[in-house]
Amino acid sequence: MSDEKILEVKDLRTSFFIEGNEIKAVDGVTFDVPKGKTLGIVGESGSGKSISALSILQLIDSPGEIVGGEINFKGQNLLDYSEAQMRKVRGNQISMIFQEPMTSLNPVYTIGQQIREALKIHRGLDKKDGTEKSVELLELVGIPSPRKRVTQYPFELSGGMRQRVMIAMALACNPELLIADEPTTALDVTIQAQILELIKELQEEMGMSVVMITHDLGVVAETCDYVAVMYCGKVVEYADVKTLFKNPRHPYTVGLLNSLPRSDVDQEELIPIKGTVPAPHEMPDGCRFAPRCPFATDLCHSELPSLDDVGEGEQVRCWIYTDEWDGDPEVKVYEPEKRTSED
Repeated sequence: MSDEKILEVKDLRTSFFIEGNEIKAVDGVTFDVPKGKTLGIVGESGSGKSISALSILQLIDSPGEIVGGEINFKGQNLLDYSEAQMRKVRGNQISMIFQEPMTSLNPVYTIGQQIREALKIHRGLDKKDGTEKSVELLELVGIPSPRKRVTQYPFELSGGMRQRVMIAMALACNPELLIADEPTTALDVTIQAQILELIKELQEEMGMSVVMITHDLGVVAETCDYVAVMYCGKVVEYADVKTLFKNPRHPYTVGLLNSLPRSDVDQEELIPIKGTVPAPHEMPDGCRFAPRCPFATDLCHSELPSLDDVGEGEQVRCWIYTDEWDGDPEVKVYEPEKRTSED
């Protein structure tokens, strides 16, 4: 990619040590976030998306631990930062919208008190100025009667309004990078669209970069410039969004796309990915996706492929695209014209 990169994650490894066993939740993840652009991180539950995000902000609690890699933000490796230095980064230069606003907001403090806290810590605003800024932020994210809302508690707001409050808190200090972890979870479709449109508008207005974590490829198509597809703690495909949807290369990415409803083909039913995601402590040898892959050979079951360049800005972790591939040399992973219920 030619874009200037605000974040470069290299070979990130985060593990959980439980009863003497190491559970590799994030296992050698690499991706970039171009300045002013949106990177989507997509995959099934348990693929390591949220743990990757929490690792960036060093919010991994025991028994979890970041065991290797680099997290370069504006050229500085955040893993070299002390906790005091990271506190100046969190909520200031890098902010995060968490999955569930009801559990992320403190129920015993008013909305205004919670927004003011970040403004006091990072901007040194007193109560009066902090309140005025809080009202401005609530108005910015489209909350009606913002002066009234700053005096209310989280339980007095609807789910959509609480999510807007979370966005207001994340934007309080004009962050350069916003991490949105499933920002539309548990919201109805209409509110989901409003929240995604709001994030997009604010990104354009403020010029910030965004990491959008989701399991919804529809969200990715609507909001992202680049996409990292994760499976079992690893990135299996990385490309710009148009390339990924037009010509997906990894069988897992194809499976995710095939499971989506489409209106442009005769499709009577969705095509599921066979099998289930393996338990974290029971990872298969070789390619993590091999037990569910229709193209897997003995090589796939025995050796793990690396994440290799397959085009300009495209990377894929699959033996099919290497000289070592020992299966059908004419195999076509993605044939959109055949994507019907007969497959």
